[in-house]
Amino acid sequence: MSFLANPAVDPEAVPPASAEARAFHVSLEGYEPTPLHDLPGFDIARVAVKDESHRLGLPAFKVLGASWALERALCEKPDLQAVVAASAGNHGRAVAHVAAQRGLPARVYLPARSAQARRDAIAAEDAEVVVVDGSYEDAVQRAARDGEQPGVLLLSDVGGSGPPEWVIDGYATLFSEIAAQGEFDVVIVPAGVGSLTAAAARFGAANGVTVIAAEPATAACLTASLAAGRPTRVDTPGTTMAGLDCAEVSPAAWPSLLAGIHGTVTVTDDEAHAAMRELAAAGLAIGESGAAPLAALHSLAGTLDPASRVVLIATEGPTDPAAYERVLASAGAAGDG
Repeated sequence: MSFLANPAVDPEAVPPASAEARAFHVSLEGYEPTPLHDLPGFDIARVAVKDESHRLGLPAFKVLGASWALERALCEKPDLQAVVAASAGNHGRAVAHVAAQRGLPARVYLPARSAQARRDAIAAEDAEVVVVDGSYEDAVQRAARDGEQPGVLLLSDVGGSGPPEWVIDGYATLFSEIAAQGEFDVVIVPAGVGSLTAAAARFGAANGVTVIAAEPATAACLTASLAAGRPTRVDTPGTTMAGLDCAEVSPAAWPSLLAGIHGTVTVTDDEAHAAMRELAAAGLAIGESGAAPLAALHSLAGTLDPASRVVLIATEGPTDPAAYERVLASAGAAGDG
């Protein structure tokens, strides 16, 4: 097990969650809370999966942040002419989707190692897709340059004030749903740049819930940052958990992460794949990033109080269907069922 306990955790120092976005999301056509599914077979009181594989017409939770951030931006600047973003896949598709709903053109920058299926899904939302010869962070820089143009909104989930903070506020809706769906002691949430993780930290601090972040062993920027006590960039050679393939945490998320995350667990691609197969056997089609919390829970086996009630945030469905099928077909070779 690769577990880091955060020495700086201080729930009283965590910024409060915003409640503004919930009413907006509830007003959207097709809104409904995503379901919780119980997973049996654990030696603790309850394990539930928050299934984000279908959220407002998209296969991931990201639309909550993108839709609220664009709403906030349009309230401040109703004359916006275009939207740009950088993404590993899900955020870009959400941005393209909500921009099209508002009649705005969108351009999304993707890193070179982004899967073709994710590129195609963004293009299908009528967005311009630009593949950058570099990493996700290189894509972020390209999008930021575009966002400096008059009339163009950089709708990013990484950065300082403005959209990156509004994205975190948008994710609060997911956790307000959980609060209405049951009582939990532990939340395990995937960590990329940390925006969703920050929303989880705010929920945890307000409700006395322990928040554990799961991130790839090859892109453990939150683990490195908490260990150092400051944002720390890491090398990212790549991971199939594409939505978590991030080298540094978002400045907007960092204060909530530093004070509100109780610990991190790093997981390998193989462990995430095994978790995907386990979820599939339970009837849940969850992608690589969304399976990371279950992989982390297995790493924590034996360390949790038997009375613990744990909710896993399964952030996405299979966003690369061909890769998903290969993972499921590899069950025999991997030696698990």
